[in-house]
Amino acid sequence: MDRAPKNSSHHAAGNAPLGTSEDTARSAPPSTAVSGNHAFRLAHRLSDVVNGARIQLVRRWNFVPQTIAYQGYGSTGWVRVLGRVLLTRKPAPGSHAEHAARNGTQNVRGWRAFTSVPVQFTNVEITIGDVVTQVKADRGGLIDTVVEVQLSPGWHTAVLQAEGTEPAEALIRVIAPDVKFGIVSDIDDTVMVTALPRPFLALWNTFVLSERARMATPGMAVLLDRLTIEHPDAPVIYLSTGPWNAAPTLARFLNRNMYPAGALLLTDWGLTQDRWFRSGREHKHLNLERLAKEFPDMRWLLIGDNGQHDEQIYSGFAQEHADKVAAIAIRQLSISESVFAGGHSETGDHSASVVPWIYSPDGAGMAKQLSTLDLL
Repeated sequence: MDRAPKNSSHHAAGNAPLGTSEDTARSAPPSTAVSGNHAFRLAHRLSDVVNGARIQLVRRWNFVPQTIAYQGYGSTGWVRVLGRVLLTRKPAPGSHAEHAARNGTQNVRGWRAFTSVPVQFTNVEITIGDVVTQVKADRGGLIDTVVEVQLSPGWHTAVLQAEGTEPAEALIRVIAPDVKFGIVSDIDDTVMVTALPRPFLALWNTFVLSERARMATPGMAVLLDRLTIEHPDAPVIYLSTGPWNAAPTLARFLNRNMYPAGALLLTDWGLTQDRWFRSGREHKHLNLERLAKEFPDMRWLLIGDNGQHDEQIYSGFAQEHADKVAAIAIRQLSISESVFAGGHSETGDHSASVVPWIYSPDGAGMAKQLSTLDLL
């Protein structure tokens, strides 16, 4: 097998995607990755001390390191590989929990996803095709890197393995160069009903609610399924401000409710390399810009809701990249949902937009309007 350069996350000009500032920060050594004023650097040192104490504590509880691999995507000359390295408690052999984990039938209370502890800056080996790449996880244990590899369009498997862990396999969707249509969808209040006061939304969904209590938005699974039937080569990207801790739960929710397979692009809470709190709006904006650079000939259907900032984010992206947006579909929250969400964004006047906008409270209404646009 070929062995790629260590920490290989750069790309050949014109053939591979452009990285973001987060990519650079992830590959920087821990001693030089943090910048800012004294208070900010002190906060990082305190965070590292707390994480170190958590590691010592969970090791006493027999937590073991585990590599978790997430679905990725790419083109025929590169792939984006996603994963995380955590200390987790393995279910006892022969237990109901082990059986459920093996068969994907878990019903996990949300807070349990946060009992794991990230393993910071550990070495991870990625094998895909004939290429082996060595990278480092970031301070949150996250692996988000690009590997240059020649692959045929379709599904492939990447194997990720951190030091002291079992190998983990991730599906990678390789998109053919002639594919011109893709789908980007939000999750909360778009494909999954939330209907909770926005200040308590994240805490409730991630810490309290059991995963099988979450409801799919009416008609949205059918809509996305019809879109993938009509456009079988179209990639599906689920772009959300949800935390990476919830990724396994969200993946099981999407699978259980028969949503099409797609890469999850989530984020981390708390301190980043250069700011106190990660911006959800910036996270979505940066990933949309990244997709535009990675697939310059792709036109995206952007799906979101009017309870957060999706309209503003999508509108800004469409104004800058009108040729890269096939349509924007916004799910309208019900009166009760909008009250719980603290109101909703105003439905703007898009009559001057060259990009079609559609609004509907459910997937069936969206499907009818997308049919008039010849997207279904």
